[in-house]
Amino acid sequence: MRAFLRVLAGTGQIFYQTGRERAMDHKTVRGRFAPSPSGRMHLGNIYTAAAAYLLARSAGGEFFLRIEDLDPVRCPRKYADLILDDLIWLGLSWDNDPVPYQSERTKIYERCLALFEQKGLIYPCFCSRSQLHVASAPHASDGRYVYSGRCRDLGPDEVQKLLKTKRAATRLILPDLDISFTDGNFGPQHFNLARDWGDIIIRRSDGVFAYQLAVSADDAQMGITQVVRGWDLLSSSAPQIYILSLLGQKAPQYFHLPLLSAEDGSRLSKRDRSADMGFLREKLGRPECLLGHLAFFLGQIKEPEDISLKELLQIFDPAKIPGKDIFVRENFWQKNID
Repeated sequence: MRAFLRVLAGTGQIFYQTGRERAMDHKTVRGRFAPSPSGRMHLGNIYTAAAAYLLARSAGGEFFLRIEDLDPVRCPRKYADLILDDLIWLGLSWDNDPVPYQSERTKIYERCLALFEQKGLIYPCFCSRSQLHVASAPHASDGRYVYSGRCRDLGPDEVQKLLKTKRAATRLILPDLDISFTDGNFGPQHFNLARDWGDIIIRRSDGVFAYQLAVSADDAQMGITQVVRGWDLLSSSAPQIYILSLLGQKAPQYFHLPLLSAEDGSRLSKRDRSADMGFLREKLGRPECLLGHLAFFLGQIKEPEDISLKELLQIFDPAKIPGKDIFVRENFWQKNID
């Protein structure tokens, strides 16, 4: 069956079919890892990178790297350099050279913005953060606020008056449209753009382009067919599928991973010093040791043990990846803890 993205006639619904058959429909699977260099990579980042690499390579596909440094102030180049060094240390190679940096791809995003403006799909938004919270209801599952459309119907005169004292963000109109797709790990998913998201910011008031636009434009331009990331970004697939359709592109196959969590249930983050890649490289010493733990977290081996990337690729089975969050004990790298 050929994968497709289409508007079902008379239903107001976009149906996107994905899964193993979609991957097989492409001559070459093209996966990617797209970290944000806001700090040194941590265990959760490298776990995602390894999974993305293994899923692409096990399908005989390509693996691309992209640096998502949309905000150069928060994402200094030194952290991007460390990301490349950590990936090389682990043995992960990528097929694109040079590696694209989002901070250098502004013209691509500007062309998308111009296209949406021609179609009448964007408008300026002057809402403050406090106004957004008052006027919006938090999304039931993750606390994200769904925009009410407060600025959508501002007239030209009102816009010009507000521009004299405020900078405007740019929002993309998301219609009352259902989007359904099958995630490679979490199965069938269903979202309504208006209900679950509301109109989204695609350019901030300071001129920085927003994640949803940039990631969609980049995946389209790079020909990405497989996106592997944490399940906390699963709902983002819906607006991204819609944006890709506006750009005339098919959506990739999505494969969302369970998150790595501390024993108290909190999500591992860059604030966790013991999960920092610099710390882990010092403690573990060899990439095979870290790969053994990653293979264990991904459900590929029963107990953590040293394994080479070549060996891991030979035994890798996507069906073994867990479907629920994975608890990582403190000092997980130490053996024989009583």
